Amino acid sequence: MAHLAGRSESDGPVSLHAIAEAEGLPQAYLEHLVARLRRAELVESRRGSRGGYTLARPAESITMAEVVRALEGDIAPIECITSGADGDLVCVREGEPGHSPCPTKLLWARVQGSIVRTLTDMTLADLARPAPASIPNETETVTA
Repeated sequence: MAHLAGRSESDGPVSLHAIAEAEGLPQAYLEHLVARLRRAELVESRRGSRGGYTLARPAESITMAEVVRALEGDIAPIECITSGADGDLVCVREGEPGHSPCPTKLLWARVQGSIVRTLTDMTLADLARPAPASIPNETETVTA
């Protein structure tokens, strides 16, 4: 996705072979990823000698949360926490006879919320930009 985001629209579609060569990834692996990204309507394909793949929307409008969900499914920090039908986090032990929810559920709910917020706030365009020389630590206090 970052490879596609780094290209201009005038470059046209790019083949999976070209992406695999540029990124040092197996083409079969990319084919698997692109199938998921197409189902999520994040990339489009064009057939023919000038065919290949392009982003379905501008990189500025594609959040990293969309990309991660397309490739990985629901965002959960650990396997025993899942999203319920209403979007609330559910401990897999909830509802089992004799079991109460995991005592760390609140912690994992906060971790999941932070991950989702960060991925939602970052777009594919942000990821495709060159990284700054130094990245401030989010836990440090920044003074102006």
